[in-house]
Amino acid sequence: MKNFPITADLVFGAQELERTETGLQPHRLPAKARQQNEDAGFSMAERQPSGIRLKFRTAASVVELDVLPTKRVYTGMPARPDGVFDLRVDGDLVQQKRALGGRIMRIGMAPPSMVLEPGEVQALQFENLPARDKLVEIWLPHDEMTELVALRADAELVPVEPGKVWLHHGSSISQGSNATSPTGIWPAVAATLAGVDLVSMGFGGNALLDPFTARAMRDTKADFISVKMGINLVNLDLMRLRAFGPALHGFLDTIREGHPETPLVVVSPIYCPIHETVPGPGQFDFAALAEGRLLFRAEGNAEDVARGKLTLVTIRQKMQAIIAQRAASDPNIHYVDGLELYGVDDSVRLPLPDELHPDSATHALIGRRFAEKVFSGVFSGNVTG
Repeated sequence: MKNFPITADLVFGAQELERTETGLQPHRLPAKARQQNEDAGFSMAERQPSGIRLKFRTAASVVELDVLPTKRVYTGMPARPDGVFDLRVDGDLVQQKRALGGRIMRIGMAPPSMVLEPGEVQALQFENLPARDKLVEIWLPHDEMTELVALRADAELVPVEPGKVWLHHGSSISQGSNATSPTGIWPAVAATLAGVDLVSMGFGGNALLDPFTARAMRDTKADFISVKMGINLVNLDLMRLRAFGPALHGFLDTIREGHPETPLVVVSPIYCPIHETVPGPGQFDFAALAEGRLLFRAEGNAEDVARGKLTLVTIRQKMQAIIAQRAASDPNIHYVDGLELYGVDDSVRLPLPDELHPDSATHALIGRRFAEKVFSGVFSGNVTG
């Protein structure tokens, strides 16, 4: 086995690789953006490597990857499953591994607390790979912080050039909450079907029109861009209707500074029964937690909509109007109704297990529909051209 340095040309989907005492921490936001963030949850989400993968050509039959994961343990909540590493050969998923050890981050909910316990580096071995030249991808867990420590193989690893790049920003649904593996999150499903290279800025709880996220998107190379916005603005009860319109305009203006003509899709929220007509904030259902079940509920008052509180219904209406206004002078911007990706009828057949996040089957459905509607629809002609 030969050691290979983990270099930026082997790591796809990351903005930066930060050198740590142990190895390399992939980041999904650049350092300047991270310095402007003051939210611990956002800091954790951007270090969770959703969409990040090692990608190379090789004739190796064995590839080994050493990692240091950080497991989150929430007081009073069901245990989280260990993160999954997906290995694909020429686009086909052939092996999955879990790093069972690592650091432990113990998070208290009330009162808020966080304690980090040290852990050991974990070795993952992918063996019995076909002994021929092939494209190998190792997708890192979409929801578990992971440091890259070492990479070994029994044949040379050759970097590959990226294809057309799709830059996507969204919430925990885009990051992959409740999906069971990194290639099963809906953006990865859509990217695979469309044959594009995903750069994911899906941040759990933090699709909030932050200016530093817009600037990071402005400065990221991309052939296609999408922004899926709304659910976090409601369930965090972050702003009122008066602020939402100008904030969305400003976010899109900033992206357009770096990508004046890049095809851009703005996607409204998928169907979420608890917040369709009831504003936030959203909260854990503590009675369900006491029974070992994770559920969310809306704590807002529907009467407050008249005072400017946001619901998913009002956000969809405002977003559609804003994109229609902008499209008059920007022919490359498009609106997609999230209900076309997952709507009322879908929620009967595939209900959201925790009332907020889709399961694996629903991620696959959303990914297929996005690929068909966007990449085979509004982006068609640009994907391979």
